[in-house]
Amino acid sequence: MIPLSRPISPSEIAFDIDGVVADTMEAFLGVARNEFGIDHLRKDHITSYWLEDCLPIPAGTVKAIIGRLVDDPLGTSLRPICGAVEALLSLASRFPVTFVTARPDDMPITMWLHSILPEIPHDRLTVIATGGHALKAEVLKGLGAAYFVEDHLETCEALCEQGIGAIVFDQPWNRGRTPYVRVNSWPEIIGMMDLS
Repeated sequence: MIPLSRPISPSEIAFDIDGVVADTMEAFLGVARNEFGIDHLRKDHITSYWLEDCLPIPAGTVKAIIGRLVDDPLGTSLRPICGAVEALLSLASRFPVTFVTARPDDMPITMWLHSILPEIPHDRLTVIATGGHALKAEVLKGLGAAYFVEDHLETCEALCEQGIGAIVFDQPWNRGRTPYVRVNSWPEIIGMMDLS
C-alpha cells in the first residue's frame, strides 16, 4: 500500500461511482419498493457488497433491480451521496476528474454525472467502464493513478497488490478491520488533497 504521507495531487487520484459518488444502495431500495413491491428492506440490511448474500429476496430479483440501476440511473432517481456534488464541483472546476466503474457501459452513468454537475464542462469528467471489478487495477495503472476511492473491499485488495493506494469509502457493507485508509465523507477526501 502507498501510504498517505503527503497530500494527494488531483492528477493521481480516481474515483469509483457506485457507493462513492452515487447512493446506489438507497436507489436499489427505492426500485425494490416502487417497482417490485418490496418494502421491508432498509439500508442497514445491506451488510455485504454482494446483495444476494445478505438480502432476503430472490437472486433473480436482485439482478433485475441492479439491471434497472445500471441501464437507467436517471429514471431510477439515483441520488448523489451527501457532500459529493459540492466536493466534485470544487474539484472539477479546477482539475479534470476521472471515474472508473465496474459498470458495463459508461454512457448512462456519464449522463447521470452531467445531470448532477451541470456547471462542469463535459471534458472535465472522464468515466471509464471496465465491465468488472478485476479490470480496475489495470485501467488505473494505465492512467497513472496512485490512489483510488472505492467501496468494494476485494477491489481494494487487488489495487494494493498492484501498488495503488486504496481509500475505502465507508459503507455498511465494507465495515470491519481493514488495512486501508478509510474515509467517511467527501469533505474528508477533499481534505486529503492538495488543491493549490
